[in-house]
Amino acid sequence: MPVAKSVPVLFAAALCCHLQAQAADKHWAYEGHGGPQEWGQIGKEFATCKIGKVQSPIDIRGARPAELPALKFDYKPGLLKLIDNGHTIQVNYAPGSSLEVGGVRYELVQFHFHKPSEEKIDGKSHDMVAHLVHQGPDGKLAVVAVLLDKGGANPAIDAVWKNLPRQKEKESVTDASIDAAMLLPADKGYYTFQGSLTTPPCSEDVRWFVLKTPVKMQQGQIATFGKLYKMNARPTQPLNGRTIEATR
Repeated sequence: MPVAKSVPVLFAAALCCHLQAQAADKHWAYEGHGGPQEWGQIGKEFATCKIGKVQSPIDIRGARPAELPALKFDYKPGLLKLIDNGHTIQVNYAPGSSLEVGGVRYELVQFHFHKPSEEKIDGKSHDMVAHLVHQGPDGKLAVVAVLLDKGGANPAIDAVWKNLPRQKEKESVTDASIDAAMLLPADKGYYTFQGSLTTPPCSEDVRWFVLKTPVKMQQGQIATFGKLYKMNARPTQPLNGRTIEATR
């Protein structure tokens, strides 16, 4: 968790795309009993998973080219703090790193992984995806999705994989450092749309930025994650008339 104890930051750290606190007493999964088709029926807190109109993830098709503001990342290295929360591997990021877009600054709270990528591009999934979760001054969330494909080493992913927790649901603070900037591709072109959290309670009003250019990671690292989580991706959701924009 971030050191800062403000309610908004703690809210984002707990909420993001893997809201463990509220979901602790509710069994949900990615397959079988408690799977995505049942999320909206598990409890009233999760009803948005069924009745929401701007749910994530989506299959990105027919994006409209637009003059969009640049994503200005200001990520700083920090102490590696991570947790296997029972649904993914998550890195909790110290305060001070941010994303600025359209004059609005969003604080980086955490990032985590899905296999395969939850987002699809023209029907195609990628091997994995990293979701970098940020919170704005109004408490709303912005998530940057970095698509991951097998093919090479990445320093940030190497740091995480070398320090994978041995216990679930217990934060591990290591003496290693992590720099989320190393997760980003050189080309910061992106797709953007309104969406939701991709796990219960599927809360909406989340702004998504899916980077067009994938980043490489090692095949062995994908296999290692697969031993922990064979599949932890929610199926794509209906657009329901949403507009998807893309940088030119």
